[in-house]
Order: sequence, then structure tokens, then C-alpha cells
Amino acid sequence: MASEIVRLADRRAFLQRSAALGGLGLLGGCATTGPGVAPSPLAFAKPPPLAPIRARPDRIMNITVCLRPFRAAGPRIEAETVGDKLVVHNYGHGGSGWSLSWGSGLAALKIALAGGEKDIAVIGCGALGLTAATLAQRAGCRVTIYAKDRLPDARSARATGVWSPDSRIALESAAGPAFAAQWEDMARRSFRIHMQYLGLADRPVEWIEQYRLSDNPQSVPSPPEPMDFAHYLSLVRDLTPPSEEVPAGQHPFPVPRVRRGFTPMFNIAAYGHVLANDFLLNGGHIETVEFHTPAELAALKQKVIINCTGYGARALWRDDSIVPVRGQIAWLIPQEEVTYGIYYRGVGTTPRHDGMAVQNSGPDESYGYNDANETPDRAEADQAVATIASLFQPRA
Repeated sequence: MASEIVRLADRRAFLQRSAALGGLGLLGGCATTGPGVAPSPLAFAKPPPLAPIRARPDRIMNITVCLRPFRAAGPRIEAETVGDKLVVHNYGHGGSGWSLSWGSGLAALKIALAGGEKDIAVIGCGALGLTAATLAQRAGCRVTIYAKDRLPDARSARATGVWSPDSRIALESAAGPAFAAQWEDMARRSFRIHMQYLGLADRPVEWIEQYRLSDNPQSVPSPPEPMDFAHYLSLVRDLTPPSEEVPAGQHPFPVPRVRRGFTPMFNIAAYGHVLANDFLLNGGHIETVEFHTPAELAALKQKVIINCTGYGARALWRDDSIVPVRGQIAWLIPQEEVTYGIYYRGVGTTPRHDGMAVQNSGPDESYGYNDANETPDRAEADQAVATIASLFQPRA
């Protein structure tokens, strides 16, 4: 009898705790709803509806073109002696410059510091240059950046700013057998440092939702690409949540199939500003210099130089292994209320705070390959914006 009383008391206490907690899903099947029943104070609110993108040609405020520095074998991260200088190359990252910048910089810095030198020169003031210089400072070095252009004028400012660590990073047929492991190490190290910039003023790094839209109700295999670009994202799938199917009725898009994922985004204007300011506040110097030949590096006082010239290395180092991959972005007036990106019919959007980026990525990664034309194409910009606009037209 005593044990029965104890069991009843335990059950009564459990039900009281469950009621106090609003059930929290434990008793969801027994919840009472309907007229006259007040909602639980702990009930979760539905997420706010997605704000529409105002994709109109008259909202295009700028069109920029960037030549991604693609190397079939992957980035060049190695040392070369030029006169009495040790030059450590760190360039050729395709469309993965911002994403891999920290990990790539750590690999280059390890080579640069092997001889014990603590006075370092960095050539280039884009994504790779600023991060390599910052890492050298953190290692206790005196650092001077020499560059023709600084952000926002450097080519790095024309990137979309999404986490894309294997975008046009190499060809499977040309990358060496050890490159996949090297890439994974760079990606993981970069990701960890990018995450240190979350939560700062101006949000240099933040997470966004990305919606991938398809006119096909079922998943269909992608057609074979004309080039064997390497894809390594499966090696770091644990860094970001898996994408998920969004059922009809739970999204506003007029297409039969939608997948939602989450990815880091770089607000490059703010990110570059933070990196440059931190570098200068920590005693760094930036000098405006344009180099035309490697021999001109002899004028520098530093004995160790990290070369982060990106696409500029093609001319400076006469490096024909760098192939331009043209990418154009149409910049729409910013919409602070839009916090998600879209990919539809080869066109992607990125909701940066300095502008809504709309980019035609083409049918595959060979789009823009070996195209060095940096002249903006207004017709391409209008077509990309029109593709996105079709998703937000009034429905009949």
C-alpha cells in the first residue's frame, strides 16, 4: 500500500512539473487548444515570413566584374628565392579566396617563419594579404603590407562573400594526391577563425539561410560538367548543418521543390574594414606600391615576403598557370529586411549589407573560364535580376 501511495505521489509530481513547463512536447498529444484556451506562455512563435527581394533593373546601383585566379593544381603555397629574398607564394585560390584565406595564410606563414625571421613583408591587400598579415602579427612579427590597391578597390571586394571553400579550387586531374587533405586542413582552420568574427559590430561574418529552388519536383542528377573541377565539401560536411527539404505550403516560392540550408556569409565591406583597422591598430603599416617584376622586390628592407597578389600574380610572376574565371555581380540597393539567399536557374543572391548581390553563375563551374573581360555586361545583369524577379511576381 505504501509503495502504491509513493507511485501516485510521483505521478502527481511529474504531471505538475509537465504542466508547469507547458509540456515542452512531452505531452504534446494531450495539449488542449481551441477557442477560450489561452496559449502557453512558452509556445514557440512561428518564424516571420520571408521578405520579398525587390529585384528590378532600376534598383541596380552597380555592376562589378572579378577575375577569379584559378590554378588547375590548386593554390600555389611554396617558397622561391629571389636574389637575397625568400618569397612565399600564397595565390591561385579560384573562387575560394575569402573562404580559405586563414588556413592558406597559416600554411604560408609556417614556411615564412621557418628561418626565424620576424620582419615580414606581405604583397597584396585583399583577402589573402590582410589575413596573412594579421596571422604574422599574431605570431609576433613586424609586418608591412605593400599593395597597389586596398579594399574596397582590390579585386577581393568584388566577391559574393559566401562560404565556398571548394569553388573552382582545382581540377581533379591536376591536383596532387595530397591536395584533398591539405584543402581540408585549410578549410577547417579558416572556418574556426571566421567564426571568431561572429557577433561583432557591423556583422563582418554571420550565418544566413540559403534556399535552393528547382522547377523539377524530384531530385534529378546533374549533367556532367565539361571540366573536372574538384569538389571536396563532403570532407567538411560536419561544419554546417545539412540542407533540408521544405514542404509545399511552408515557403513562398512558386516552384515545386525547395531545399533550405545554412551557411556563413562575409559582409566584405565590413570584414575588410575590421581586418585593415585591426592590422593598423596593432602596429602594421600599409604602403602603396605597384610591382612590375620580381626584381623590384630587392628594394624592400624585409628578407621574407609573403606574396598574396591573387590574379595579379599572373602578370607579376609571369605565371600562365593562372587562368581567369570571369564572374559578374549586379548590386541591388540593400534590403536589411532580407536575410536569406536564393539559388535558382543558375542565378544566386547574397543579402550583403552593402548591397544585394545577384550573380549569374551559369550552368556549371566552367562558366566564365578563361574569360579575362572585366567590362560590365548590363544585359547579363538585367537577365540575372529578371530571373530572381520571376519568383516574386503576383500570383494569379
